[in-house]
Amino acid sequence: MMKGRRRCLRASLALWPGFGAGLGLLAGAAPARAGRQAEEPLADSVRTALAASVADGAPPRIEFDRIEERLGYLRWLGAMSPRLTRRKADFDVRREFLETVWYESRRAGLEPALVLGLVEVESGFRKYAISSVGARGYMQVMPFWARLIGDGDPSRLFHLQTNLRFGCVILRHYLDREKGDLFMALGRYNGSRGKAAYPDMVLAARRRWLHQDPAGPAATTTARSGP
Repeated sequence: MMKGRRRCLRASLALWPGFGAGLGLLAGAAPARAGRQAEEPLADSVRTALAASVADGAPPRIEFDRIEERLGYLRWLGAMSPRLTRRKADFDVRREFLETVWYESRRAGLEPALVLGLVEVESGFRKYAISSVGARGYMQVMPFWARLIGDGDPSRLFHLQTNLRFGCVILRHYLDREKGDLFMALGRYNGSRGKAAYPDMVLAARRRWLHQDPAGPAATTTARSGP
């Protein structure tokens, strides 16, 4: 049963271009659902690569090789923004969040719908969420990651782009560790590797954030940062 579910997940996500790269309360919000993600030893080469992946803090600047790609992105943005209104009422805040999700997910070779589903399950789209085990922000990044591959300051994990950058890089790392097995990678992200509850929740949320572009799938977009 579990193997069959994993095969279905791999088959469905293989269609996406680029795939296969609490008690803590804040301002009266409900506790985040993050589990105790394990701090595992990292080889020096892996640590260096992950540190390089999170180091570039330039604001996201999305560029497109063709006008059709840009139009596909704008259609995605137009479809996602109304769905997020209940969570983020301010249009500019919503747009910045979605632009950063698109940029960071594509940069890591992930599907934006998967990242949105993970954010929904982990933090309920709350920027300052803290779990009972201390995980922080939208993607509930554990503070030890700031020490392992960041600048050592866990408070930066509340910054929008920093949090999404770390979360996407970590999920990509786990996918690589699990040889593309999303079921196992999601379990590792949550600290519940091999158990179905968390992957099932994230994949159910992912389905709510899928966007079927009426003009057809957009071509792969290059994510670039800096001038």
